Amino acid sequence: MMDVIEKLLILQDRDRRIHRLQAELNEVPRQRDAMRQMDQSACEALEAARKRVNELESRRKQLDLEVQGKKDQIERYANQQLQTRKNEEYRALAHEIETCRAAITRIEDQEIDLMEQGEAAQKEVQRAAAAAAEARKVVDSEVGALEERAANLARELKEIEADRETLAEAVEESVRDRYERLFHSKGQNVVVGVHKGVCGGCHMKLPAQQLVSCKAAEEIITCTNCGRILYYTRDMSLAGDD
Repeated sequence: MMDVIEKLLILQDRDRRIHRLQAELNEVPRQRDAMRQMDQSACEALEAARKRVNELESRRKQLDLEVQGKKDQIERYANQQLQTRKNEEYRALAHEIETCRAAITRIEDQEIDLMEQGEAAQKEVQRAAAAAAEARKVVDSEVGALEERAANLARELKEIEADRETLAEAVEESVRDRYERLFHSKGQNVVVGVHKGVCGGCHMKLPAQQLVSCKAAEEIITCTNCGRILYYTRDMSLAGDD
């Protein structure tokens, strides 16, 4: 194998690692946001549960006021009964009193229902509070681990990028430029092997003369179909070989 091909293969390995590390680093913010969203969702669930408790309590207090209002009406009607001498008016006031008492009964039934709902809502607050506390604990731990991972990835990336620069300087500029153009246009599979007469990149069959030239390893050979840089080693089979 030509010395320049070996250098390009090492350079390609570094570029692949750089690409992978950059992709992992770019993923960290999304993962961190997902963790924080989980924390926010748990907090929102707790806030909703507390709001439900407050709404039920507010409604219960309103019903208390309604009951008191009905009791005040009963007292007024009773006083009016004491003052009237007309049977018809007395009976009308008695009817109003009974109506108020019936209303109080209905309201008290509603209060009982609200109290039951309130107890269930309080239990939901307790459950949501525990879930929120657990979510915060998990999120803090996971975000901390992500930050540590990001720092390690950034450090590793910096080291590999420095190594890559040194390796790149050892490759002839014209060859390096060709390689880098291919890497940006073809992806991470630029310097490829030849096996059974086909390009390791585009998997198209290669002309016989190219196979001979590739095996000779006297110059850089590129695929006539995709332009990738080709190489051949003894463990690869050429066209017609098993």
